[in-house]
Amino acid sequence: MSAAKIKKGDQVVVMTGRDKGKKGEVFQVMPKEARALVRGVNLVRRHQRQSAAQEGGIISKEAPVHLSNLALEDPKDGKPTRIGFKLLADGRKARFSKRSGEMIPEKN
Repeated sequence: MSAAKIKKGDQVVVMTGRDKGKKGEVFQVMPKEARALVRGVNLVRRHQRQSAAQEGGIISKEAPVHLSNLALEDPKDGKPTRIGFKLLADGRKARFSKRSGEMIPEKN
């Protein structure tokens, strides 16, 4: 199993495409497809049939973005950064920002 550079709950910046420069929180990662859903980014409009649970009409929802088009937001200054991995003293693997060298906090 390889360590994931982008995880659920991370703040990311979109690097290319229609939403270039937008920031948002990752709320789902699809590792097999190398894609992620980011809140408020890559919105598409879909026709929704009415059901017992929800009403019909045209709804906006997020479409998956390829992981190569996302960069993690640096915890220090909010700019896009690449991610590195360090082995901590207790043997755990932790992510750090290559831009500032700051550790990326884990969200559990």
